[in-house]
Amino acid sequence: MRNLTFFKNIGLALGLFLAAMIPASSAWAHGGASVDTDQCRIFVGPHLVHFTAYQPQLTGSTEFCGDIPELGTTIMVFDYEGKALRNMTVEVEFTKEPEGTRIAYLPPATHSSGTFNTSYNFTEPGKYLAHVTLINEGQKIDAHVPFKIGSAKREIFSSTNIVIATILFASLYILYLSSAPFKSLIDGLFNRAKKAI
Repeated sequence: MRNLTFFKNIGLALGLFLAAMIPASSAWAHGGASVDTDQCRIFVGPHLVHFTAYQPQLTGSTEFCGDIPELGTTIMVFDYEGKALRNMTVEVEFTKEPEGTRIAYLPPATHSSGTFNTSYNFTEPGKYLAHVTLINEGQKIDAHVPFKIGSAKREIFSSTNIVIATILFASLYILYLSSAPFKSLIDGLFNRAKKAI
């Protein structure tokens, strides 16, 4: 019975440890923000456009906007919030920053469905801007949204870290089984944690 309790406690501790290793950016790829602070929303004058990026060959249907993890083909989708923009002309330009070099361009067009998309094969990591220009009755209103490509290497949670965590856990477990003072210390910590709960 005591061993069963011990294994439950170790399992709980391991689960908490692994959960702590998962960064917020993995859990909230879309920004984890409320609608009011959503980084993916672009104000073009009084109108709102929602920007979303997908990398279906790499991450399936996961949505990104400010931080796109991998290089490769990325589908960028623009959705109008409201119907007013559906009758207006919109153009989009993508630039590599800080140079401001144009990498893709969507000429002025109307999108009566309220959504449009384009894809681009990103081969360089770094910072980019999506420039959205609304053209209405001869006037232009410009807005942009910054985003980064190729940030996956900076993720804390990776298969390498899982292996390291597993080795560390196995080493601690062997130490627990072979060292009476260490076992006593761990048991005392778990008992205190139980009482606190």
